[in-house]
Amino acid sequence: MVAPPDNDVIWARSLHHSHNGSPGLGGVSIGVRDAEILAVTGPRGSGKTTLLHCLSGRLVPQEGEVWFNSVPVHTMAPRVRERLRRERFGWIGSDPELVPELTVRENVALPLLLRGVSHQAARKASAEWMERLDIAAYAKKRPYALLQAQRQRISVARALCGSPTVVFADEPTATLHRTDRAQLLRTLTAAARSHGITVVLATLDPEVAALADRRVPMLDGRCVATVTVPTKPEAEGRAACSLSV
Repeated sequence: MVAPPDNDVIWARSLHHSHNGSPGLGGVSIGVRDAEILAVTGPRGSGKTTLLHCLSGRLVPQEGEVWFNSVPVHTMAPRVRERLRRERFGWIGSDPELVPELTVRENVALPLLLRGVSHQAARKASAEWMERLDIAAYAKKRPYALLQAQRQRISVARALCGSPTVVFADEPTATLHRTDRAQLLRTLTAAARSHGITVVLATLDPEVAALADRRVPMLDGRCVATVTVPTKPEAEGRAACSLSV
């Protein structure tokens, strides 16, 4: 194994992974710098979600290496990898994946409570992030009583509440209207920059990608120099690409 560069908080080399015989990643290498907001772009089916799952330790690549702060993630035991995700990573998906039996406050505080942080400290941290995400008024409500945009803000607050080193956001605004999308992204990017949090963001939305410091386009499971995303849904999958990197 080759040690990753010192300035990369996440570094991956030659990642290969397939799903039931269908290729997901075909030799992806990528580095993410400390406190950087990186957008992984490309059409649906290009491998963005698979890449984020591999980088975050949710999925072990069938081939290749993933490193976090110069520590190999791909060779970790499942229990160690789970602790890494719980203590150092935050996750935001297109579906909030909230615990329906818990209140908003409890959902936001959950990462801290799972670490064994005191209820008082977890409650204080969750209150700060609920206020910042404009969901403090719903603290005692349960997710089913809220709108989709409100539930998604809860998932962002939960991801940030644990003071993660890296937040992985997989199409976090896919189900939101334009106004809600803009508000959520402003909050996420502002919080990341003010707290020095690295963000790896998967999106097919050019407006979302424009908020990032750097963009890595993908197509057919590979990083490419350029990706042309078709404007018509029926043309999706016929995207063109140029020079591979």
